[in-house]
Amino acid sequence: MDIRPVEAHQPPYYTVVFTSVRREDGAGEYGEAAERMAELVKDVPGFLGYESARTPGGLGITVGYFRDEEAIGVWQRNAEHRAVQQQGRDEWYENYTVHVAKVEWSYGFERG
Repeated sequence: MDIRPVEAHQPPYYTVVFTSVRREDGAGEYGEAAERMAELVKDVPGFLGYESARTPGGLGITVGYFRDEEAIGVWQRNAEHRAVQQQGRDEWYENYTVHVAKVEWSYGFERG
């Protein structure tokens, strides 16, 4: 598996940072739903990519990259995404936060 960050894009663009702690007893269908959302968001015009990680202590961070606020809105209004969000509140998450930010500067590095 080739592990690499999402490439730097030409600013400005936007990030949506979803930080969460899952319930210990709330795993259920979480993995399947997360995989489905990862596939579904790729169909959003203006979606640039995402990165996701979870610490051993259970803190999860997913950063989605979008060309503009309109693309974020399309993702927010997606009916299947909204249903999974509700399922997350009902079953999977102890707590979460969402931060949306405009990227003004972006660059990267790759060895060799």
